[in-house]
Parts: sequence; structure tokens; C-alpha cells
Amino acid sequence: MSTTSHHLSPAFPGRAPWGTAGKLRAWQEAAMDRYLQSQPRDFLAVATPGAGKTTFALTLASWLLHHHVVQQITVVAPTEHLKTQWAEAAARIGIRLDPEYSAGPVGKSYQGVAVTYAGVGVRPMLHRNRCEQRKTLVILDEIHHAGDSRSWGEACLEAFEPATRRLALTGTPFRSDTNPIPFVVYEEGNDGIRRSSADYTYGYGNALGDGVVRPVIFLSYSGNMRWRTKAGDEVAARLGEPMTKDATAQAWRTALDPRGDWMPNVLSAADRRLTEIRRGIPDAGGLVIAADQDSARSYAKLIKEITGHRATVVLSDDAGASKRIDEFTDSGDRWMVAVRMVSEGVDVPRLAVGVYATTISTPLFFAQAVGRFVRSRRRGETASVFLPTIPALLGFAHEMEVERDHVLDKPKPDGEEDPYAESEKELAEAEKQQDEDTGDQDELPFEALESDAVFDRVVYEGAEFGMQAHPGSEEEQDYLGIPGLLEPDQVQMLLQKRQARQIAHSRKKPAEDADLLELPAARRPVVTHRELMELRKELNSLVGAYVHQSGKPHGVIHTELRRVCGGPPSAEATPGQIRQRIAKVREWATRMK
Repeated sequence: MSTTSHHLSPAFPGRAPWGTAGKLRAWQEAAMDRYLQSQPRDFLAVATPGAGKTTFALTLASWLLHHHVVQQITVVAPTEHLKTQWAEAAARIGIRLDPEYSAGPVGKSYQGVAVTYAGVGVRPMLHRNRCEQRKTLVILDEIHHAGDSRSWGEACLEAFEPATRRLALTGTPFRSDTNPIPFVVYEEGNDGIRRSSADYTYGYGNALGDGVVRPVIFLSYSGNMRWRTKAGDEVAARLGEPMTKDATAQAWRTALDPRGDWMPNVLSAADRRLTEIRRGIPDAGGLVIAADQDSARSYAKLIKEITGHRATVVLSDDAGASKRIDEFTDSGDRWMVAVRMVSEGVDVPRLAVGVYATTISTPLFFAQAVGRFVRSRRRGETASVFLPTIPALLGFAHEMEVERDHVLDKPKPDGEEDPYAESEKELAEAEKQQDEDTGDQDELPFEALESDAVFDRVVYEGAEFGMQAHPGSEEEQDYLGIPGLLEPDQVQMLLQKRQARQIAHSRKKPAEDADLLELPAARRPVVTHRELMELRKELNSLVGAYVHQSGKPHGVIHTELRRVCGGPPSAEATPGQIRQRIAKVREWATRMK
């Protein structure tokens, strides 16, 4: 049996309601075809958040029930909130799942259950017995959670090993650890490294091209930070400048401190962006992703002061959280502030503006967080996410369209650090089920003293736009005022025009009025401390080679490079200045050949 209608456009028929299986997009039909051709016991579907994994899974479940391949369904979800959403979505197409199931026989009116990974971890034999008694389809939603801990992975293996069919779903297939994910196939590449192998993949890049998801505009803010270390020393730094890992973390924490000026300015900018988007999308909402409950409450207070309206605050995955999320989903309210509810726990299609106000720097968490804003309801919608100018975050923003697989073997190249080495620990902290104050704030080796905010750049489709601008300035408003209903190529064109206008305006100002860095973003690369060291190393190596070629001493060459290119000594030079000198010394060396 084939389900595909080949004449359909890839995005047909536009976004169906959440979990409604009556309409299929072309990718969902293609995935159904792929499954029905071979009807495997295990099938892994990777689809970007917002593409419609639930609709695909429930359509397949309905087909398998109708053809008596299976007799019952078990859905395993990451959170209590999603467990309920699955049951509601299934009910809309006539599949009755019990989201309150805990033990014993399932009610006769139900065709299955919806449970959490944590619930399976507590009673794996209960679910194994159910699989052994009746032919079962197990839908493992966001299956990477089965690798969150050894006990959860082992419990899933024990519980669902006898299942007739297993459908694994994920929007973010990569994990930073090397815990194997149950029921996922790993294939060894030519480099000897084993990577997860999906049966069907529909990535963000494909979905963006099809108009299934929104394009994301990232707006990055820099600023001066000042804090006091545990030793009593006062330290000042600017977000985006190369710093050690510890200094970057402390500057980042300082920016997110609600008592400084950075957060109020960024929240105010985000609200102005939301106002612009609501001109075309009247019910558009915003979400602030906070690190802890104290910060969340403080941010909500700031939002009330800025907008005059209360923000919905969701502190944890407790009984009241789901109700508050549902109420916000169905309302026209402007803002929600959530703690640790972003990975898969918040599904609010009207969210269009985000503020990333947490110091979690894992690619997994970032992708899941951004996934809250990409769910498109009609073509032309755009999403906007506000970020601090942190190298790792800007790197993730650039990589939004890059596909990743889960890697089991991670040999470290000599002298290099694994960029994801600590991410699993951070992710575990971020996704704790309880919402208790962990006391981490008291243990940090610094005290935030003051901060300010400066509009820094826009990242869109891997390109960077904009010059630095003060909050509230016309230059900043140029970017905050981009319409919320635009095709992707229109966004690119508009950003180029806004930047050109900003550059032209800058050139008319007297030099003494330029109190910010008057360079386009593309000429102000944000690099890590390690990358800056590598640039300096490359420059010194090239100068050393040129010493032998020209016969001039090192110092003379460095002085000449400074005279020609401008700027301070290389130890104090910016990445852009060092790159200029690298290009210049290469030019000199080429001329001498």
C-alpha cells in the first residue's frame, strides 16, 4: 500500500492542528511509504521540531491498528505535559490513550497508554508484561531521552524488547555523551566511528525550504560586564571579546543578572520586536528561557514593568505547569517565562519571539530551545531569538541547518578539547524534574556588579548583519522593526538593506561621535579564547617564516604590520586585526617569491 500523492508540494497542506492525522505533508507521506515498503520492527524518524512528527506517528499507528499488525499502543514521552498532549492528539483521530495509567489492567475503553521515560524506569516489568500479552506498537517520543541515564536506557530495553513494532522519533538526534540509545542502529563509518543511522530524516534546512517551519532571525546583544571574584578582585569585560572559559561564564552570568541593565534592555528590545510581529501575527507570543526560579520571577517582574502586562511563569513540570501552559497557548497574552520546560515540554505554536536567558551551552539544549519558536502555522511567519554575544551560542545559531547524528566513539585529536565534553552534565542539570533552588548561584565564584547592553548583530541563514547600536536608537529599531511576515529571501534582502543604510549613516557622523565599534558584523568575528590563541600562533608562525625570507628581525616585521594595518600590539589586537596582519604578511611573502 502506498500513501504518497506525488503531485503534492513538499509543504502540502500547510500546518495541520497539533497531532491531527487527517492531513499529511509530503515528507510524512514519504516516511509512511518508506515504512510500509519494508515494515521493519524498528524505525527511527528524525524530523525537525515543528515538522509534524506526531501526525506522522499517529497516522502510522492508526494504519497498524486497522490492519491488525498491532493490538495496542504505548507512547513514551519525556514529560508529564507531553504525555497528556499525546493522549489529546490521539483522541482527535479516534485512538484512545490513557495518560493516567500507572499499574494494572488498562481500561476497556482505551487502546493504549501514554507514559513517561521516568515512569518506565520505575516499573519496566509492568510494561514488558503488557507487550508480551498483546501485540504492541511502542512510540518512543524524543528517544534520545532513553539515553539520559543508564537506568532509563536499560529500563526501555527491558520493557519494550518484546514489542511487535517500535517507532522512535526525535527532532534532535545528537547527544553529547556516548550512551547508546536503545533500539537505534549505529553504523561504523570509514573513520571507525559509529554514528546513529536514521530510517527517515527531514531536517530543518529541508523544512525551511518547504515552508514547513519558520526561518529564525537571531538578534545578538553585547555590552560591558563588571563582576567581583571570590578573591575580591573586580573584573570588567565585554561580551563577545575572547576570554577564558571561566571569564566567559562569569560575564555571561553577569549579563543575565536581573539587577543589571543588560536584561531589562534586551527584554525591552524583545518586546518591541514582538509588537512588530503581532502586526502580522496578532496572537504571537514570547518566551523567556530562564535558568532558575528566582531569575524567572525577576524577569516576569521586569516584563510587567516594561509592558504593563503580567507574564505567565512556568517554574517546573508540576501539576500546575501544564495548566498554565495550556492557558497561555489558548490566550493572546504576550509573554511566558519558563524554567527547564523548553527541551520538549512547551508546545505553543504561537510562540514567535524568544529570549535565551540561561547559561546552558549545549548544542542539544540550544536546538531544543530554538525548536519552541519554529512551528509555522502559515507561510511567511518568522521567528526571532535574542541571545547574548557568546561564541558558542553564535556558533549554534550558524549551524541551525546542519544535520547531526549521535556519535558513539569520540576520539580526541591531539591537543584539542571535546567541545561537547561537559554538555551532558549541563543538560541533566537543566532538565531536573524538580524546581528547587539548587544553590548554584551562591557557589559561583563571582558577584555580578553591573552590566549594560549594546545591539551587536543579526545572524540569519549563516550570515551576519548589522553594526553595533545603543538600545532605543534608530539603528537598533531598524532591525527590531523587520516585518514578521516575510519569505526567507525577503528577510535576507531586507537585512542587507538595513545594514547598508546603517553603514551609510555611520559614514556621515564625525569620527569623535563614534563611541561604538563602527564595523559590520561580518568584519567583527566573535571567537573563543582558544581560537584567538590559534590566530596569534598562526601570525607568529608566518612572521617567523618571513624572517628567514626577508632577513628582517621579528620585531621589525611586527612593527611594520602594525604601521600598515593599524591597531595595538598583537597581544592586545582583536581577531579581525590579527587576520588583517596574517593576510598582509602572506601578501609580502608572495611578492618576494
